[in-house]
Amino acid sequence: MPISGTPSRAELLVHLAATRVAGDVATPRENNLSHYRKLANGDRHYWLGLELGDRWSDEQDVLAVMAERVGVSDDAEHRYGQDTIDPELTVAGLERMAGRLRKAADGRQRVLLATGHPGGLLDVHRATAAALRAAGCEIVVIPDGLATDEGYVMQFADVAVLEHGATLWHTHSGEPMKAVLTALEREGRPLPDLVVADHGWAGYAGQHGVDSVGYADCNDPALFLAEAEGTVQVTVPLDDHVVSPRHYDPMTAYLLAEAGLDRGAR
Repeated sequence: MPISGTPSRAELLVHLAATRVAGDVATPRENNLSHYRKLANGDRHYWLGLELGDRWSDEQDVLAVMAERVGVSDDAEHRYGQDTIDPELTVAGLERMAGRLRKAADGRQRVLLATGHPGGLLDVHRATAAALRAAGCEIVVIPDGLATDEGYVMQFADVAVLEHGATLWHTHSGEPMKAVLTALEREGRPLPDLVVADHGWAGYAGQHGVDSVGYADCNDPALFLAEAEGTVQVTVPLDDHVVSPRHYDPMTAYLLAEAGLDRGAR
């Protein structure tokens, strides 16, 4: 049964596992290991807007970070089948993110929200934007007319997204965030104090020196490596596209309550 209102920590842990936002997730082990290997081999598609150099060229080092920060199996011989995200690590990440959102609200900071996974996380970011706006934050309005090789950079419900062929577009690229930050600088407007995002939106912002927090799946290691290095402040592990976006609602409610922003989420 769906959770109404804000769940307790214990209730959220059960919900995350039951809906496979965390726990035994749908992303298979072989897909995770393939992505770790490609990142280690220098495939920039998997760097999510970051500059990793040769610091993560050993896929076993990547696996070790993912085991620690996400809860995937640390057994290098486990090559196929089920892999996991530890729900405790998901909730701990939400609590760390809540602390940064609270700081933004207390300082009435400028915040930019963005998603490369609109089919799953758009409403998570929308609700966060609404709560921050209600708390007095400025939600950054992106410049008009921005585009990348993949499509147009747009803003819906206060969330920056990539649009292609009249469809909101799934992207790992950091280019949309680069387009936004470059345009803000070109117009003489201040950069955000905080970016709340995922995929390359979060990665590029952190690489550019903007405080960045975000969400990432167990097959997207770059943001977790960036958190380990301090380039990204918080990365919350979760399956970023479960069968219903409504499964994220209790998580969002918990996040905003922990940040003291729950009244702004309505």
